[in-house]
Amino acid sequence: MKLVFATHNQNKFNEVKALLPSHIELVSLTDIGCYDEIPETAETLKGNAKIKADFVTTNYELACFADDTGLLVDALYGAPGVYSARYAGKQKNADDNMNKLLSELKEKNTRTARFETVIALNLKEKNTYFTGIVEGKITEVKSGENGFGYDPIFQPKGYHQTFAELPLEVKNKISHRGKAIAQLMEYLHKLPSK
Repeated sequence: MKLVFATHNQNKFNEVKALLPSHIELVSLTDIGCYDEIPETAETLKGNAKIKADFVTTNYELACFADDTGLLVDALYGAPGVYSARYAGKQKNADDNMNKLLSELKEKNTRTARFETVIALNLKEKNTYFTGIVEGKITEVKSGENGFGYDPIFQPKGYHQTFAELPLEVKNKISHRGKAIAQLMEYLHKLPSK
């Protein structure tokens, strides 16, 4: 089965590809010749995931899934949330985003947060959604070389390392995206082969 993952983010693509069984041929937006920056104009993660999946299905007539992920920080009333990727500006720079977040949490006692991923799947003229959440907290300093985005400052509950310090296999088992992808895989496995 050929599935488009509606992303240009190679780190995210590689992370998801590592989770998929070999009979699924995963291709990116670049692989299908889509170089558009699909606008994420919805107020929710689910809405943004749907916009991206619908764009590919409408314009390329291919089975597709898209995700949107947000970091929700309790002390900031759920911010950065849907604006996580562009929290510090349109340049979508991970270091700028982390620096802004750490600065805003400097005077806060509560550092609890959660990552949430929503996947929208467009397959056989049907829309299906999957959600993964991981609880944790924001560290006071960046730590670790792995991962991307906010990984160096997010410490998942029950662990002493940040996502950026954990091996990819461990992160994939416990992460928000890993949980949402696991639900997607379970769904795909139950589909009839034709």
